[in-house]
Amino acid sequence: MARSMVGGLLANGYGPDRIRVSDPDAQQREALSRNFPVTVTEDNLTCIDAADVIITAIKPQNMKQVLISLHHYLKPSSQLLISIAAGIRTRDIMRWADCDIPLIRVMPNTPALIGYGASVLFAGQNVRLSQKNMAQNIMQAVGEIAWVENEDLLDAVTGISGSGPAYFFRIIEIMINAAQKNGLDPELSKNLVLQTALGATQLAKDSDLSAGELRKQVTSKRGTTEAALNFMENSRIEAVFEDAISAAIARSRELASELGEE
Repeated sequence: MARSMVGGLLANGYGPDRIRVSDPDAQQREALSRNFPVTVTEDNLTCIDAADVIITAIKPQNMKQVLISLHHYLKPSSQLLISIAAGIRTRDIMRWADCDIPLIRVMPNTPALIGYGASVLFAGQNVRLSQKNMAQNIMQAVGEIAWVENEDLLDAVTGISGSGPAYFFRIIEIMINAAQKNGLDPELSKNLVLQTALGATQLAKDSDLSAGELRKQVTSKRGTTEAALNFMENSRIEAVFEDAISAAIARSRELASELGEE
């Protein structure tokens, strides 16, 4: 996700001199330096020194350790902390940071790399309007954004848009495999599926009709589309997706409980 954000920010006009990235892995640092003209370091303190915004783009399991190591060096009066870790609650982040640093939680997704991200933000109590605007400008550079007033809603956001790209990639994968099994060559299979997905998404976005109404327009009685959709419905496709998304939401809540303990 951090890689996606760096690429998206650069592509949308953020100067490389405004971005510093730290990573403990030498191979990751080398890859970042090779692909992006930004400052890369293995030292978190060098990375956050004099920074206006600190983005903790790290695994939820590592958040506590990193924040505890940084809390003596954070500057609540002049810095904004943005967390993109799934599930980790504001109260725990603030406890580990051990200071009243302004905090915004963000749930982004990986299409941020090409400027098509979807990010939802939640602001903690100490966040000033100017800092909300700053976070909004950063996230808008990599896609569309929305704010929520209730932090608990970020679990649902995680299950829908945070994890969502993987659901679509899996559907694309399944359709490409099905095309090949039915005789189409790999290149044609890929191109047909990707263009169909792109076209359907753009049509749904541009149209005033709901997804359900658009689906009905494509579905002729006793036709091929109806045959496929009937099979999906008989296979409980809606329930499968609802249960899968619920599993992702539940895991987000579990992370908060597991990792937020003392």
